[in-house]
Amino acid sequence: MMVTASRFARIAVSVAAIAASACGSGGGEQQSSQPLPSATATAVGGNLLDDVKRRGVLVVSTDPNYKPQSYRNADGTWVGFDIDVAREVARRLGVKAQFESGAWGAITAGSWNGRWDVNVDSMAITKARTRVLWFTEPYYYVPASFAIHKDSTAKTIGDLAGKRLGVGVSTTYQDYLNGKMVNARVKPPANTSVVAYDTDALALKDLGLGNGARLDGVLTALPTIRASIAAGLPLRFIDPPVFEDSSAIALDRNSPAYSAPLLWAIDGIIHDMHRDGFLRQLSMKYYGIDLSVRR
Repeated sequence: MMVTASRFARIAVSVAAIAASACGSGGGEQQSSQPLPSATATAVGGNLLDDVKRRGVLVVSTDPNYKPQSYRNADGTWVGFDIDVAREVARRLGVKAQFESGAWGAITAGSWNGRWDVNVDSMAITKARTRVLWFTEPYYYVPASFAIHKDSTAKTIGDLAGKRLGVGVSTTYQDYLNGKMVNARVKPPANTSVVAYDTDALALKDLGLGNGARLDGVLTALPTIRASIAAGLPLRFIDPPVFEDSSAIALDRNSPAYSAPLLWAIDGIIHDMHRDGFLRQLSMKYYGIDLSVRR
């Protein structure tokens, strides 16, 4: 696939803008520029975009238990904001989306060995991840907040100092609590004990068992906290959010088939979905607020 000079330049400008805005968004280690794939490179394994179109299926890795971003109903159907984003991307590519779950640590580590074509799972762009993954421009921006039990006396971030806090493993939330976001809007609470869980949902479930029973708080996406509260967990959250993730679609830099043409195609689709209002409408549907723009 030939890439026009304008498309290649736009991707470069988009990535540079993400890096330039990192300090303002509190990203620090979060948002980062990435080395761009060569427009003329080839791979022995062939062209991933051609492969996807030939088979008529875009294989998407995502989380089966991350409401309201992505989850599976009792009948096995996939639902959520990320699910609808992936389906629309696939539709505009002229194929169908096929969803598969995978361990988050394995997905963020790259070298998928062709198991998935893309990841659509609200993945934040970070410097470490750009070493092994390609990213499109962000499709939305996710506020990160602390959830606490409804019986907690905590009112500010500082009240969580010295507490036991849960996070999803290999997440920007874990990076923040471990002091790896030097430009975060709000400094993490001091002297905390960080407990990593396989998923954010498991951390929130433990928090819901009682104030201080297993955890004193959980740092995760604000929409996920709201969904947990709506589902009946006895939680509340502390305002304001502590940082904002720039979430993008990720592809494996070490894919057996050359993945750059698929990256360029999807990046163009995301750009169009911003321009035609699809992402704004989808955000309003799931969150009641427009998260397709930086706040």
